[in-house]
Amino acid sequence: MRVVGFMEQHVETGFASPDEAAEVIARYMPHRGKRGAGAGLRHYLREKEDGRFYWHWDPAFIRNIMAAKRSNPENQEHQFQELSKAAASLTLPLHLIRGAASDLVSEEAVAHLRQVAPHAEYTDIADATHMVVGDANDAFSNAILVFLNRHHGPAGSGQ
Repeated sequence: MRVVGFMEQHVETGFASPDEAAEVIARYMPHRGKRGAGAGLRHYLREKEDGRFYWHWDPAFIRNIMAAKRSNPENQEHQFQELSKAAASLTLPLHLIRGAASDLVSEEAVAHLRQVAPHAEYTDIADATHMVVGDANDAFSNAILVFLNRHHGPAGSGQ
């Protein structure tokens, strides 16, 4: 809910510029060195007719999550059970990549996933938070490549 709350903060007002969005992100994630509003960030923003920049996700999605949480906090247990059943039914190769310093995905959550989906593979990326790609992109990419090579063969092998 912390992440959704962050997303909700600017869903209506947007940002005056991509640089303002970068400032907001820097305050939200002070552990990460401040970054400018490069092409990566611009990919997550869209400029509307009012000249302001908005996250590219659907504002109704964010509003609905927050409204459901506020009106029925007990629903979380039901959602947890439904997600657990869905995970248990997966038969495809499954790979969870977690930032070791994640404050969103706990070791207990990892253990639960591995219990309901024992075939799930797991990579814990040191020095990364929940935003593994932003914190340790090379380690993330390597983990993905190792997983894909294990299940589909090396790139270019014709498998």
